[in-house]
Amino acid sequence: MTAVGRLLWLLLALVAGNALAAEKVRYCDYPVYPPISWSDGKQVRGLAPSVVKKLFGELGYEVETVVLGNWKRCLLDAAEGRVDVVLAYSTAQRQQSMLFSTVPVLREEVALFINRQHPVQFERLEDLAHYRGGLLFGESYGVEFDRMVAQNDNIEWVSDSRQNFGKLIRGRIDFITQERRTGQLYIESLAGAQDIVALPKALSVDYLRVAVSRRSPLASQMPQINAQLQRMVDAGDIERLLDESEVTYRDMINLPVNEQ
Repeated sequence: MTAVGRLLWLLLALVAGNALAAEKVRYCDYPVYPPISWSDGKQVRGLAPSVVKKLFGELGYEVETVVLGNWKRCLLDAAEGRVDVVLAYSTAQRQQSMLFSTVPVLREEVALFINRQHPVQFERLEDLAHYRGGLLFGESYGVEFDRMVAQNDNIEWVSDSRQNFGKLIRGRIDFITQERRTGQLYIESLAGAQDIVALPKALSVDYLRVAVSRRSPLASQMPQINAQLQRMVDAGDIERLLDESEVTYRDMINLPVNEQ
């Protein structure tokens, strides 16, 4: 092979390598929100990773799942373009660095979980200023809630939901803000959680959406992403994946320890 031929071959290989690299989507997850996402100790499971793999698989991409130490890290890496995709609520701050799907993945109701032994009176958001709450790093439940938290400094931040519920069981905090579906799954299996209940009045209702980093090549693919998401919704794929996720999680937590 001539020198020119070798150079041409190297250039073609480089172009092909870049094309293949462009076909991989880096998806960041913090798997502590069953049935949305959780870890079985070996891999990330749940609705979120299943939706992302099906969505981008249909669009011709391979999905690489990235797990970081807390949810705040996922959001930061998405903002900086180190990962391409997360599933999250849309907020004004997040919209500065991410593009959100117009088609929602899931409607979620955020509830207050309390200990019946330590009642909490909740009619208005301002009522929570009198109590101690627990949130995960990076969580946001709207501008007004975030403002209340900032003004009153009444939140203890942790990186694990089970740690939060453990503090609620022991009376170290007064409430947890948690997606209702996720919270109910936790207290079904958590020792000592018989007095933990969700208040009927919702703190908020929001929608989990596919969020793409504005620094990702995928940013130009939002019309295709929305169209494929709509096809999945219309076909009942997301509802089916959610049902499967709930069944799988319950089966997992009911296994004897030595079988997990």
